[in-house]
Amino acid sequence: MLEEKCCTVTCGIPLNKTYWDNQYQAHNIGWDLGEVSPPIKSYIDKLQDKGMAILIPGCGNCYEAEYLLQQGFTNITIIDIAPTLVNTLKNKFKNSAAISIVLGNFFEHLGKYDLIIEQTFFCALPPNLRQKYIWKMHQLLTEDGLLAGLLFNRKFEISPPFGGNQTQYEKLFQKAFVFNSLNIASNSVPSRANAELFIEFQKNNFVQVNLYHFKGITCIGCMNTVTNKFFEIDGVMNVSMNTDFSEILMVTKKEIPLKKLREMVSYDEKCKINKPKKQER
Repeated sequence: MLEEKCCTVTCGIPLNKTYWDNQYQAHNIGWDLGEVSPPIKSYIDKLQDKGMAILIPGCGNCYEAEYLLQQGFTNITIIDIAPTLVNTLKNKFKNSAAISIVLGNFFEHLGKYDLIIEQTFFCALPPNLRQKYIWKMHQLLTEDGLLAGLLFNRKFEISPPFGGNQTQYEKLFQKAFVFNSLNIASNSVPSRANAELFIEFQKNNFVQVNLYHFKGITCIGCMNTVTNKFFEIDGVMNVSMNTDFSEILMVTKKEIPLKKLREMVSYDEKCKINKPKKQER
C-alpha cells in the first residue's frame, strides 16, 4: 500500500490556515487522488435530487464538485481555509453559477445543507477537534440531512492524515446520527483498498447535540470519571471528551441544565464546565 501523507509534522506545528496554505503553495498534496474518489462517485450517481443543497468542507482540489456539476447538480458550496487553493478554485469554477466557493473556517460556517460530503477532511483535522466536528456537522444539516463519504480505517505513522477505526467512529457518532452505512468501501482506489470506510450518517432530529468547554482534568482516568458521571444523568445518550480534555460532546434527549452538569462535577473544585457563548441553534 502506498503511504498516504502530506508532510511530516510535529506536535508543535499548528494545522491552521498558514500550514495548509503552505502545502498548496509547495504543491505538497500527497493525499490528492487527482480524480473523484470511486466510492463517492458511485454514491453521487445514485442521488436523484439535483437541487439539493450540498456542502464539501475542506474541499481541496474538489474533484467531487466537478463531478457534481457534470451530473447537473445546481446548489453546491465548497469551503477551504487555504487562500492559495481558494483562489485557484475561484478561477477554475468562474463560469459556474451552481457553485459557491467560501474561504473560511469550517467551524465558523453558517448554513443548512441536505448533504455534506466527507472526503479527507475529517482525517486532516487534529484529533482534538473530532467532537467539535460532530457537533458542527449536526448543526449544519437540514432535518434528516446526510453526512456521506469516506473515513480512513487505518493508522498513520506520519500525520496528517490522522486515522481511526470503525469502533472509534461508532462511539463518536452514535446517537447524534443514524448509521445508514458504515462499511469497508468496496471500490476504493488500489492504494486505499480495505483502508476506507464508506459512511452515510443521517442526522438524528430527536436529540440535542451540544458541545461544552471543560477545564480541570489532565488524564484519561479523570476523563472516564467525568464522562461516567454525565452518563448517570437521565436522558443522556452519549458523552465523549476530546483528546486534550478541553471539550465535551453530549447527546441528550432534551437540554440538560448547565447547573445540573456543574453539580455532577462539583466533587472536584478544579472541574469547570461551560457552554460556549456562540453556539448557534
